[in-house]
Amino acid sequence: MSTERIEKSDSAKPGLAKSTTPGDVPADAAKDDGTPVDPRLLVREEGFAGYLTEFKRRMRGGELGSVPVIVGLIVIMAIFQAMDDAFLSAQNLSNISIDIAGPGLMAVGIIFVLLLGEIDLSIGSVSGLAGAVFGVLAVQEGMPEVPAIILAILVGTATGAFHGFFFARIGVPPLVVTLAGLLGWQGLMLYILGGSGTINLDYDGVVVKLTTYYFTDVAAAYGLAAVAVGGYFAAAYVGARRRAAAGVPSRPMSEIIMRTAVLAVLAFVPAYVLNQYKGLPLALLIFLVVVAGADFVLRRTGFGRRVFALGGSVEASRRAGINVDLMRIAVFAVSGTLAGVGGLFMASNIAAANQSAGGGTLLMNAIAAAVIGGTSLYGGRGSSWSALLGVLVIMSIQSGLALKGIDSPVQYMITGSVLLAAVVIDSVSRRTQKTAGRA
Repeated sequence: MSTERIEKSDSAKPGLAKSTTPGDVPADAAKDDGTPVDPRLLVREEGFAGYLTEFKRRMRGGELGSVPVIVGLIVIMAIFQAMDDAFLSAQNLSNISIDIAGPGLMAVGIIFVLLLGEIDLSIGSVSGLAGAVFGVLAVQEGMPEVPAIILAILVGTATGAFHGFFFARIGVPPLVVTLAGLLGWQGLMLYILGGSGTINLDYDGVVVKLTTYYFTDVAAAYGLAAVAVGGYFAAAYVGARRRAAAGVPSRPMSEIIMRTAVLAVLAFVPAYVLNQYKGLPLALLIFLVVVAGADFVLRRTGFGRRVFALGGSVEASRRAGINVDLMRIAVFAVSGTLAGVGGLFMASNIAAANQSAGGGTLLMNAIAAAVIGGTSLYGGRGSSWSALLGVLVIMSIQSGLALKGIDSPVQYMITGSVLLAAVVIDSVSRRTQKTAGRA
Protein backbone atom coordinates (compact mmCIF):
# COMPACT_ATOMS: atom_id res chain seq x y z
CA MET A 1 0.00 0.00 0.00
CA SER A 2 2.75 2.40 0.93
CA THR A 3 4.48 1.58 -2.33
CA GLU A 4 1.39 2.57 -4.31
CA ARG A 5 1.13 5.88 -2.52
CA ILE A 6 4.76 6.65 -3.33
CA GLU A 7 4.25 5.81 -6.99
CA LYS A 8 1.17 8.03 -7.19
CA SER A 9 3.00 10.87 -5.49
CA ASP A 10 5.86 10.59 -7.98
CA SER A 11 3.54 10.39 -10.96
CA ALA A 12 1.69 13.52 -9.90
CA LYS A 13 4.67 15.48 -11.17
CA PRO A 14 5.79 13.63 -14.27
CA GLY A 15 8.30 16.28 -15.28
CA LEU A 16 10.26 15.94 -12.04
CA ALA A 17 11.98 12.92 -10.60
CA LYS A 18 12.18 12.18 -6.89
CA SER A 19 14.06 15.38 -6.11
CA THR A 20 12.91 18.80 -7.26
CA THR A 21 15.84 20.72 -5.82
CA PRO A 22 16.93 23.17 -8.57
CA GLY A 23 20.51 22.01 -8.49
CA ASP A 24 19.46 18.37 -8.87
CA VAL A 25 16.90 18.77 -11.64
CA PRO A 26 17.43 16.08 -14.27
CA ALA A 27 18.42 17.15 -17.73
CA ASP A 28 15.36 15.39 -19.20
CA ALA A 29 12.80 17.17 -17.01
CA ALA A 30 9.50 17.79 -18.78
CA LYS A 31 6.16 19.51 -18.36
CA ASP A 32 2.89 17.67 -17.89
CA ASP A 33 2.37 17.59 -21.66
CA GLY A 34 5.79 16.02 -22.22
CA THR A 35 7.49 19.24 -23.43
CA PRO A 36 11.13 19.31 -22.29
CA VAL A 37 11.99 21.89 -19.62
CA ASP A 38 15.39 23.53 -19.43
CA PRO A 39 16.71 23.03 -15.84
CA ARG A 40 17.83 26.70 -15.81
CA LEU A 41 14.18 27.77 -15.96
CA LEU A 42 13.37 25.79 -12.84
CA VAL A 43 16.35 27.36 -11.07
CA ARG A 44 15.20 30.86 -12.01
CA GLU A 45 11.67 30.19 -10.82
CA GLU A 46 13.08 29.55 -7.35
CA GLY A 47 14.52 33.06 -7.21
CA PHE A 48 17.53 33.75 -4.99
CA ALA A 49 17.27 30.34 -3.32
CA GLY A 50 17.43 28.65 -6.70
CA TYR A 51 20.55 30.57 -7.74
CA LEU A 52 22.19 29.81 -4.38
CA THR A 53 21.48 26.11 -4.83
CA GLU A 54 22.80 26.22 -8.40
CA PHE A 55 25.94 27.99 -7.18
CA LYS A 56 26.52 25.29 -4.57
CA ARG A 57 25.99 22.59 -7.18
CA ARG A 58 28.58 24.18 -9.46
CA MET A 59 31.10 24.45 -6.64
CA ARG A 60 30.61 20.78 -5.70
CA GLY A 61 30.94 19.82 -9.35
CA GLY A 62 34.24 21.66 -9.76
CA GLU A 63 32.85 24.50 -11.90
CA LEU A 64 34.69 27.17 -9.92
CA GLY A 65 34.89 29.83 -12.63
CA SER A 66 36.48 33.06 -11.41
CA VAL A 67 35.51 32.56 -7.76
CA PRO A 68 38.98 31.52 -6.49
CA VAL A 69 40.82 34.44 -8.12
CA ILE A 70 38.22 36.99 -6.99
CA VAL A 71 38.39 35.71 -3.41
CA GLY A 72 42.19 35.68 -3.63
CA LEU A 73 42.29 39.26 -4.95
CA ILE A 74 40.09 40.47 -2.10
CA VAL A 75 42.28 38.71 0.47
CA ILE A 76 45.48 40.12 -1.08
CA MET A 77 44.11 43.66 -1.04
CA ALA A 78 42.89 43.31 2.53
CA ILE A 79 46.26 42.02 3.74
CA PHE A 80 48.31 44.73 2.06
CA GLN A 81 45.92 47.47 3.16
CA ALA A 82 46.29 46.25 6.74
CA MET A 83 50.07 46.35 6.32
CA ASP A 84 50.16 49.79 4.66
CA ASP A 85 47.33 52.32 4.37
CA ALA A 86 48.82 53.63 1.13
CA PHE A 87 47.99 50.43 -0.76
CA LEU A 88 44.37 51.33 -1.51
CA SER A 89 45.15 55.02 -2.01
CA ALA A 90 43.97 56.59 -5.25
CA GLN A 91 47.55 57.17 -6.41
CA ASN A 92 48.71 53.59 -5.85
CA LEU A 93 45.61 52.08 -7.47
CA SER A 94 46.07 54.42 -10.42
CA ASN A 95 49.67 53.30 -10.76
CA ILE A 96 48.59 49.65 -10.67
CA SER A 97 46.00 50.33 -13.38
CA ILE A 98 48.82 51.56 -15.64
CA ASP A 99 51.28 48.81 -14.74
CA ILE A 100 48.81 46.07 -15.68
CA ALA A 101 48.41 47.27 -19.27
CA GLY A 102 51.63 45.90 -20.80
CA PRO A 103 51.69 42.37 -19.32
CA GLY A 104 47.88 42.31 -19.40
CA LEU A 105 47.75 42.84 -23.17
CA MET A 106 50.29 40.07 -23.61
CA ALA A 107 48.22 37.84 -21.33
CA VAL A 108 45.15 38.40 -23.53
CA GLY A 109 47.14 37.11 -26.49
CA ILE A 110 48.46 34.09 -24.61
CA ILE A 111 44.89 33.19 -23.62
CA PHE A 112 44.07 32.50 -27.27
CA VAL A 113 47.00 30.06 -27.39
CA LEU A 114 46.14 28.44 -24.05
CA LEU A 115 42.59 27.84 -25.25
CA LEU A 116 44.12 25.52 -27.86
CA GLY A 117 45.96 23.72 -25.07
CA GLU A 118 49.31 25.05 -26.35
CA ILE A 119 51.91 27.55 -25.09
CA ASP A 120 53.84 30.50 -26.50
CA LEU A 121 57.19 31.17 -24.82
CA SER A 122 58.28 33.84 -27.30
CA ILE A 123 55.97 36.71 -26.29
CA GLY A 124 58.55 38.38 -24.06
CA SER A 125 61.17 38.51 -26.82
CA VAL A 126 58.57 39.52 -29.40
CA SER A 127 57.48 42.42 -27.19
CA GLY A 128 61.09 43.59 -26.88
CA LEU A 129 61.61 43.24 -30.64
CA ALA A 130 58.51 45.35 -31.36
CA GLY A 131 59.77 48.08 -29.03
CA ALA A 132 63.20 48.01 -30.67
CA VAL A 133 61.72 48.20 -34.19
CA PHE A 134 59.65 51.20 -33.16
CA GLY A 135 62.63 52.93 -31.56
CA VAL A 136 64.83 52.46 -34.64
CA LEU A 137 62.14 53.59 -37.09
CA ALA A 138 60.80 56.54 -35.11
CA VAL A 139 63.98 57.86 -33.51
CA GLN A 140 66.92 56.82 -35.66
CA GLU A 141 65.21 56.76 -39.06
CA GLY A 142 62.88 59.70 -38.41
CA MET A 143 59.69 57.91 -39.46
CA PRO A 144 56.41 59.41 -38.14
CA GLU A 145 55.30 57.61 -34.99
CA VAL A 146 51.97 56.25 -36.22
CA PRO A 147 53.43 54.31 -39.20
CA ALA A 148 56.27 53.15 -36.95
CA ILE A 149 53.75 51.87 -34.40
CA ILE A 150 51.84 49.97 -37.09
CA LEU A 151 55.01 48.37 -38.47
CA ALA A 152 56.19 47.41 -34.98
CA ILE A 153 52.86 45.69 -34.27
CA LEU A 154 52.95 43.95 -37.65
CA VAL A 155 56.38 42.58 -36.72
CA GLY A 156 54.66 40.92 -33.77
CA THR A 157 51.96 39.56 -36.08
CA ALA A 158 54.56 38.16 -38.48
CA THR A 159 56.55 36.42 -35.74
CA GLY A 160 53.37 34.86 -34.34
CA ALA A 161 52.30 33.63 -37.78
CA PHE A 162 55.83 32.25 -38.26
CA HIS A 163 55.53 30.17 -35.10
CA GLY A 164 52.04 29.07 -36.06
CA PHE A 165 53.21 27.95 -39.50
CA PHE A 166 55.94 25.71 -38.12
CA PHE A 167 53.47 24.26 -35.62
CA ALA A 168 50.54 23.76 -37.99
CA ARG A 169 52.23 22.83 -41.26
CA ILE A 170 55.60 21.41 -40.27
CA GLY A 171 54.52 19.76 -37.03
CA VAL A 172 57.08 21.34 -34.70
CA PRO A 173 55.69 21.39 -31.12
CA PRO A 174 54.81 24.93 -29.99
CA LEU A 175 57.03 24.56 -26.93
CA VAL A 176 60.05 24.04 -29.19
CA VAL A 177 59.30 26.57 -31.92
CA THR A 178 58.41 29.36 -29.47
CA LEU A 179 61.44 28.55 -27.32
CA ALA A 180 63.54 28.96 -30.45
CA GLY A 181 61.67 32.21 -31.07
CA LEU A 182 62.43 33.39 -27.54
CA LEU A 183 66.15 33.11 -28.28
CA GLY A 184 66.07 34.14 -31.92
CA TRP A 185 63.92 37.26 -31.56
CA GLN A 186 65.91 38.38 -28.54
CA GLY A 187 69.07 38.13 -30.60
CA LEU A 188 67.46 40.08 -33.44
CA MET A 189 66.37 42.76 -30.97
CA LEU A 190 69.95 43.14 -29.69
CA TYR A 191 71.23 43.33 -33.26
CA ILE A 192 68.70 46.04 -34.18
CA LEU A 193 69.51 48.15 -31.13
CA GLY A 194 73.18 48.12 -32.05
CA GLY A 195 76.13 49.10 -29.91
CA SER A 196 74.37 51.70 -27.78
CA GLY A 197 71.80 49.19 -26.58
CA THR A 198 69.30 51.90 -25.68
CA ILE A 199 67.13 54.23 -27.74
CA ASN A 200 65.43 56.99 -25.78
CA LEU A 201 61.93 57.81 -27.00
CA ASP A 202 60.39 61.22 -27.45
CA TYR A 203 58.75 62.01 -24.12
CA ASP A 204 56.03 64.00 -25.87
CA GLY A 205 55.48 61.30 -28.49
CA VAL A 206 52.52 58.99 -28.93
CA VAL A 207 54.13 55.88 -27.44
CA VAL A 208 55.32 57.51 -24.24
CA LYS A 209 51.90 59.07 -23.73
CA LEU A 210 50.38 55.58 -23.71
CA THR A 211 51.33 55.32 -20.03
CA THR A 212 51.61 59.00 -19.07
CA TYR A 213 48.41 60.49 -20.42
CA TYR A 214 45.33 60.87 -18.21
CA PHE A 215 41.81 61.98 -19.03
CA THR A 216 41.63 64.52 -16.22
CA ASP A 217 37.97 65.41 -16.73
CA VAL A 218 35.92 63.39 -14.24
CA ALA A 219 33.36 62.81 -16.97
CA ALA A 220 35.79 60.48 -18.76
CA ALA A 221 35.99 57.84 -16.02
CA TYR A 222 32.31 58.11 -15.16
CA GLY A 223 31.41 58.11 -18.84
CA LEU A 224 33.37 54.91 -19.45
CA ALA A 225 31.62 53.30 -16.49
CA ALA A 226 28.22 54.43 -17.79
CA VAL A 227 28.94 53.13 -21.29
CA ALA A 228 30.02 49.75 -19.89
CA VAL A 229 26.96 49.40 -17.67
CA GLY A 230 24.54 50.71 -20.27
CA GLY A 231 26.07 48.54 -22.99
CA TYR A 232 25.79 45.43 -20.85
CA PHE A 233 22.17 46.13 -19.94
CA ALA A 234 21.20 46.82 -23.55
CA ALA A 235 22.96 43.69 -24.82
CA ALA A 236 21.46 41.51 -22.08
CA TYR A 237 17.97 42.93 -22.59
CA VAL A 238 18.02 42.59 -26.37
CA GLY A 239 19.48 39.10 -26.08
CA ALA A 240 16.79 38.04 -23.63
CA ARG A 241 14.06 39.42 -25.88
CA ARG A 242 15.44 37.59 -28.90
CA ARG A 243 15.71 34.32 -27.01
CA ALA A 244 12.20 34.68 -25.62
CA ALA A 245 10.85 35.40 -29.09
CA ALA A 246 12.58 32.27 -30.37
CA GLY A 247 11.08 30.19 -27.57
CA VAL A 248 14.38 29.33 -25.89
CA PRO A 249 15.35 29.93 -22.22
CA SER A 250 16.24 33.53 -21.41
CA ARG A 251 17.18 35.53 -18.36
CA PRO A 252 14.27 37.23 -16.56
CA MET A 253 14.35 40.99 -16.18
CA SER A 254 15.01 40.70 -12.44
CA GLU A 255 18.23 38.81 -13.10
CA ILE A 256 19.34 41.29 -15.77
CA ILE A 257 18.75 44.19 -13.38
CA MET A 258 20.65 42.43 -10.58
CA ARG A 259 23.63 41.70 -12.81
CA THR A 260 23.62 45.28 -14.11
CA ALA A 261 23.57 46.63 -10.55
CA VAL A 262 26.60 44.52 -9.62
CA LEU A 263 28.46 45.69 -12.72
CA ALA A 264 27.56 49.30 -11.90
CA VAL A 265 29.24 48.97 -8.50
CA LEU A 266 32.32 47.36 -10.07
CA ALA A 267 32.51 50.14 -12.68
CA PHE A 268 31.65 53.33 -10.80
CA VAL A 269 33.67 52.64 -7.64
CA PRO A 270 37.00 52.38 -9.56
CA ALA A 271 35.95 55.42 -11.62
CA TYR A 272 35.46 57.39 -8.40
CA VAL A 273 38.84 56.26 -7.05
CA LEU A 274 40.70 57.15 -10.25
CA ASN A 275 39.11 60.60 -10.28
CA GLN A 276 40.57 61.23 -6.83
CA TYR A 277 44.05 61.21 -8.37
CA LYS A 278 44.58 62.30 -11.99
CA GLY A 279 41.60 60.73 -13.71
CA LEU A 280 41.25 57.88 -16.18
CA PRO A 281 44.64 56.62 -17.51
CA LEU A 282 44.81 56.12 -21.27
CA ALA A 283 46.66 52.83 -20.71
CA LEU A 284 43.78 51.40 -18.68
CA LEU A 285 41.22 52.51 -21.25
CA ILE A 286 43.10 50.79 -24.10
CA PHE A 287 43.58 47.63 -22.05
CA LEU A 288 39.88 47.38 -21.15
CA VAL A 289 38.85 47.98 -24.76
CA VAL A 290 41.15 45.16 -25.92
CA VAL A 291 39.87 42.80 -23.21
CA ALA A 292 36.24 43.54 -24.09
CA GLY A 293 36.97 43.19 -27.80
CA ALA A 294 38.73 39.86 -27.28
CA ASP A 295 35.81 38.65 -25.18
CA PHE A 296 33.41 39.55 -27.99
CA VAL A 297 35.56 37.72 -30.53
CA LEU A 298 35.79 34.59 -28.40
CA ARG A 299 32.13 34.39 -27.38
CA ARG A 300 30.23 35.97 -30.26
CA THR A 301 32.08 35.15 -33.47
CA GLY A 302 32.73 32.05 -35.53
CA PHE A 303 36.46 32.50 -35.01
CA GLY A 304 36.05 32.31 -31.24
CA ARG A 305 33.84 29.24 -31.44
CA ARG A 306 36.44 27.52 -33.59
CA VAL A 307 39.14 28.33 -31.04
CA PHE A 308 37.13 26.69 -28.26
CA ALA A 309 36.30 23.77 -30.53
CA LEU A 310 39.98 23.16 -31.25
CA GLY A 311 40.76 23.33 -27.54
CA GLY A 312 38.12 20.67 -26.94
CA SER A 313 39.10 18.21 -29.66
CA VAL A 314 41.28 18.69 -32.72
CA GLU A 315 39.95 15.62 -34.50
CA ALA A 316 36.32 16.55 -33.90
CA SER A 317 37.04 20.06 -35.17
CA ARG A 318 38.67 18.70 -38.31
CA ARG A 319 35.67 16.45 -38.98
CA ALA A 320 33.36 19.43 -38.45
CA GLY A 321 35.07 21.17 -41.37
CA ILE A 322 37.31 23.57 -39.44
CA ASN A 323 40.60 24.44 -41.16
CA VAL A 324 42.80 23.40 -38.25
CA ASP A 325 46.09 24.59 -39.76
CA LEU A 326 44.74 28.04 -40.61
CA MET A 327 43.20 28.44 -37.15
CA ARG A 328 46.44 27.52 -35.44
CA ILE A 329 48.40 30.02 -37.51
CA ALA A 330 45.78 32.71 -36.84
CA VAL A 331 45.81 32.11 -33.08
CA PHE A 332 49.58 32.40 -32.85
CA ALA A 333 49.40 35.53 -35.02
CA VAL A 334 46.96 37.02 -32.49
CA SER A 335 49.37 36.17 -29.68
CA GLY A 336 52.27 37.81 -31.52
CA THR A 337 50.21 40.90 -32.35
CA LEU A 338 49.23 41.51 -28.74
CA ALA A 339 52.80 40.79 -27.65
CA GLY A 340 53.88 43.58 -30.00
CA VAL A 341 51.27 45.95 -28.57
CA GLY A 342 52.31 45.02 -25.05
CA GLY A 343 55.93 45.69 -25.98
CA LEU A 344 55.06 49.27 -26.95
CA PHE A 345 53.45 49.76 -23.53
CA MET A 346 56.53 48.35 -21.81
CA ALA A 347 58.72 50.72 -23.82
CA SER A 348 56.39 53.55 -22.87
CA ASN A 349 56.85 52.76 -19.17
CA ILE A 350 60.57 53.53 -19.34
CA ALA A 351 60.42 55.93 -22.32
CA ALA A 352 63.05 53.84 -24.07
CA ALA A 353 63.78 50.69 -26.03
CA ASN A 354 66.72 48.87 -24.50
CA GLN A 355 68.45 45.51 -24.31
CA SER A 356 66.57 44.39 -21.19
CA ALA A 357 63.18 44.77 -22.87
CA GLY A 358 61.12 41.60 -22.87
CA GLY A 359 63.37 39.95 -20.30
CA GLY A 360 63.14 39.43 -16.59
CA THR A 361 59.79 38.16 -15.34
CA LEU A 362 57.68 39.66 -18.14
CA LEU A 363 57.05 36.34 -19.92
CA MET A 364 56.21 34.50 -16.72
CA ASN A 365 53.97 37.33 -15.51
CA ALA A 366 51.97 37.26 -18.73
CA ILE A 367 51.50 33.51 -18.68
CA ALA A 368 50.85 33.49 -14.94
CA ALA A 369 48.22 36.22 -15.32
CA ALA A 370 46.27 34.12 -17.82
CA VAL A 371 46.46 30.98 -15.69
CA ILE A 372 45.83 32.66 -12.34
CA GLY A 373 42.84 34.45 -13.87
CA GLY A 374 41.18 31.11 -14.64
CA THR A 375 42.28 30.05 -18.13
CA SER A 376 42.98 26.32 -18.18
CA LEU A 377 46.37 25.02 -19.23
CA TYR A 378 44.57 22.02 -20.69
CA GLY A 379 42.71 24.09 -23.29
CA GLY A 380 39.05 24.69 -24.04
CA ARG A 381 38.24 26.83 -20.99
CA GLY A 382 39.01 30.48 -20.35
CA SER A 383 38.09 34.09 -21.04
CA SER A 384 39.87 37.30 -21.92
CA TRP A 385 38.70 38.66 -18.57
CA SER A 386 41.05 36.10 -17.02
CA ALA A 387 43.89 38.37 -18.11
CA LEU A 388 42.43 41.31 -16.20
CA LEU A 389 41.86 39.33 -13.01
CA GLY A 390 45.19 37.52 -13.16
CA VAL A 391 47.33 40.56 -13.88
CA LEU A 392 45.55 42.44 -11.09
CA VAL A 393 46.58 39.70 -8.67
CA ILE A 394 50.21 39.75 -9.81
CA MET A 395 50.59 43.52 -9.89
CA SER A 396 48.79 43.91 -6.56
CA ILE A 397 51.28 41.52 -4.98
CA GLN A 398 54.23 43.32 -6.52
CA SER A 399 52.89 46.76 -5.55
CA GLY A 400 52.12 45.71 -1.98
CA LEU A 401 55.54 44.15 -1.47
CA ALA A 402 57.26 47.17 -3.04
CA LEU A 403 55.45 49.49 -0.62
CA LYS A 404 56.88 47.47 2.27
CA GLY A 405 60.36 47.48 0.72
CA ILE A 406 60.48 43.69 0.33
CA ASP A 407 63.17 42.43 -2.05
CA SER A 408 62.50 40.98 -5.49
CA PRO A 409 63.44 37.38 -4.54
CA VAL A 410 60.51 37.28 -2.12
CA GLN A 411 58.23 38.71 -4.81
CA TYR A 412 59.29 35.91 -7.16
CA MET A 413 58.61 33.24 -4.56
CA ILE A 414 55.19 34.60 -3.69
CA THR A 415 54.17 35.01 -7.33
CA GLY A 416 55.38 31.47 -8.06
CA SER A 417 53.37 30.14 -5.13
CA VAL A 418 50.23 31.87 -6.37
CA LEU A 419 50.78 30.44 -9.86
CA LEU A 420 51.24 26.94 -8.46
CA ALA A 421 48.06 27.33 -6.41
CA ALA A 422 46.16 28.39 -9.55
CA VAL A 423 47.38 25.34 -11.50
CA VAL A 424 46.52 23.03 -8.60
CA ILE A 425 43.02 24.50 -8.41
CA ASP A 426 42.61 24.04 -12.16
CA SER A 427 43.75 20.40 -11.98
CA VAL A 428 41.53 19.59 -9.00
CA SER A 429 38.61 21.36 -10.66
CA ARG A 430 38.97 19.28 -13.82
CA ARG A 431 39.23 16.07 -11.81
CA THR A 432 36.12 17.00 -9.81
CA GLN A 433 34.20 17.77 -12.98
CA LYS A 434 35.15 14.40 -14.44
CA THR A 435 34.01 12.67 -11.25
CA ALA A 436 30.72 14.58 -11.41
CA GLY A 437 30.35 13.74 -15.11
CA ARG A 438 30.55 17.39 -16.21
CA ALA A 439 33.95 17.51 -17.90
